[in-house]
Amino acid sequence: MNYYAHSPKDGYGAQTYAAHIRSVCLLAERFAQEAGAYAKNDGETLRQLVKKSAEYHDLGKLDAKNQVALSGEANAKTLPVNHVDAGAAHWLTEKFFSPLAASVIQAHHIGFPDYSAEYNKGELMFRDTRIAAEINKKLPTYEAIHMSLIETPYPDEPENRPQGNPSLFMRMLLSCLVDADHTNTAQHYGKYPLHEQAIGLRAGERLAKLDRCVEDLQAYSDPTERNELRRQMYQACRDADSSSWICSCDGPVGSGKTTAVMAHLLKQAQQRGLRRVFVVLPFTNIIQQSVETYREMLVLPGEKPEDVVAELHHRADFESEDARHLTALWRAPIIVTTAVAFFETLASDSAASLRRLHELPGSAVFIDEAHAALPAHLLPIGWRWIKALSEEWSCYWVLASGSLSRFWTIGNIVGDAKTDDVPEITENTLRSSLASYEKNRIIYQYDPLPKATDALAHWVTTFPGPRLVILNTVQSAAVLADYIAENAGRTKVEHLSTALTPADRDHTLGRIKRRLRDKSDADWTLVATSCIEAGVDLSFQVGFRELSSLSSVLQAAGRVNREGNASDAEMWVFRSVEDGLLKQNHGLKNAATVLRNYLDAGLQISAELTTQSIADEIAMYGLKGIHKRLVENESLQNFQSVEREFNVIASDTQLAVVDKKLAASVQCGKVNWQALQKASVRIPKYKLLELGIPQIVDDIYLWNLEYNDFLGYMAGIIKHKQYQGEAIIV
Repeated sequence: MNYYAHSPKDGYGAQTYAAHIRSVCLLAERFAQEAGAYAKNDGETLRQLVKKSAEYHDLGKLDAKNQVALSGEANAKTLPVNHVDAGAAHWLTEKFFSPLAASVIQAHHIGFPDYSAEYNKGELMFRDTRIAAEINKKLPTYEAIHMSLIETPYPDEPENRPQGNPSLFMRMLLSCLVDADHTNTAQHYGKYPLHEQAIGLRAGERLAKLDRCVEDLQAYSDPTERNELRRQMYQACRDADSSSWICSCDGPVGSGKTTAVMAHLLKQAQQRGLRRVFVVLPFTNIIQQSVETYREMLVLPGEKPEDVVAELHHRADFESEDARHLTALWRAPIIVTTAVAFFETLASDSAASLRRLHELPGSAVFIDEAHAALPAHLLPIGWRWIKALSEEWSCYWVLASGSLSRFWTIGNIVGDAKTDDVPEITENTLRSSLASYEKNRIIYQYDPLPKATDALAHWVTTFPGPRLVILNTVQSAAVLADYIAENAGRTKVEHLSTALTPADRDHTLGRIKRRLRDKSDADWTLVATSCIEAGVDLSFQVGFRELSSLSSVLQAAGRVNREGNASDAEMWVFRSVEDGLLKQNHGLKNAATVLRNYLDAGLQISAELTTQSIADEIAMYGLKGIHKRLVENESLQNFQSVEREFNVIASDTQLAVVDKKLAASVQCGKVNWQALQKASVRIPKYKLLELGIPQIVDDIYLWNLEYNDFLGYMAGIIKHKQYQGEAIIV
């Protein structure tokens, strides 16, 4: 008799149980060995538990009722008997007792439970209590069939216990199993290559090419003060020695951090034997410019740029079998991603999200614009993860920003997680020179009078252009851009926000760069959200930033008079008023109040105030209490509670595809995740439901209202007057 693990579908036959188990075991052990090679103490424990869980993860599929469905004899969307309970039961018997293996088998589709609640189940922990008694009776039959098919009994040996951060270890364990399971399933159905060729980091070769490319840059060769500082910055970062596993870099905007820190990371990766580099940018950031730079400077002959430098705009994690192949993995040697995708993966209890986590050990991680990576109440647990990954999984970190807040020095954030000093990778002399240059580049101004849409548009356009206006919500940016276009003409305004797909943001950014190069084309305004504040090499005549955090104002100033050519360049801070169209971002209220107090007191805006501004915000408002619950639940391995409360963006957003042809391809399973992310946007789920936006497959929607390359999906909300409720702020 044949036994099956997956049913026939889409022209592919059923996959046998033996073939699936053997393949998953091989993949899972490979993933565990690769990650475990960078573990300080828990590498062998990871390999041991991965082998146990992989071999028995689908044991319950051998149930007779499940085999009827899996063989194709009967059509069934779900298996009649929960197939994960048998594997958990196997590892909870007295003979094989391994609660860690049992828990990861229980979690490999639905994620981990909160362990505090699970332990209260006593002997039924990690079990499906509804069917446990029935499965116990059938367990010997399942085990006998399994042994006859696999014939590789697990050796009877003492089980090691993880010595490091237990929650991080369990997520790593689940990651290895889930990735192996999902990968083999996708391979069987023709949605993932059978033989994937891994691309090595080759850090020394890439650093040599980066050196050559930087030498050829005009920006480093022209004899200006700015370019001399950039040249010094690159050399200092590349050649910096570091015995620490966490460092910082506070070079101001325009100092060349994109290439300088990458040179440092490649040098460190070469010296420390690391396998991957991550560049983590702010969650609203446009990452295309960094990706283009890295692909141009780091790709070696014969390589495909998209295979070497992976560009991940947002999380693309899908639980269903039909959408698994669209999950964005961390396989490339260099990965440019967002803080949302990166940190919410660390916090996740979703099997699909955690699938990529095992690729992180042994990586150099560049948190660019670190001041904007996480809100203050998430920094305590975020810092603990950074520390654990550096100490236990050989991750080397550089925390960098032009307005760097040294949050690790604030007692309310680090709590008991005391740390040694986080050293700078540049010398004090260079940092002083950069800071002195920065103070002479921008004049900060403040207009305290709140402005509605018409008044704001009129006020801004009285200044010489090109002008940059940054607002706090997607809706406000679209409203102001639409107002200027309607009243002054489309050529007088550009609009850039996450209401546009990544592809349309790229096109818009290209057009903006061309207009900025044309000195005869000056009378126009770019209206944007915070996505313009980091990682974008643009320079405007004057800037306007809606009252927000101090760090945001400093970052926005980096897009004004970037080369220091003007002696009187201004960056204005202003306030808006809700007028039925402009919307406030109430999540920024506390940080904005701190900045307003500074402005009212006449304090000079400078990067030196950034750490104090966070400390002042915490002193005034506290950390919401969430930070304590997160740290406590993480220590108790309450995975569901951590995932539920760790939200870099407050609203639950989902992918919405704006191209109908692509949507049809997604429905048929004929599109990859790169194509999906370039033609999709993330929209709060409540708004999708409120507007009746149709779902294509699990967690992917089709935007069927108006979309255009100027306002993006906001065209379908503003133009049709269908918007009601809270502001869309992502």
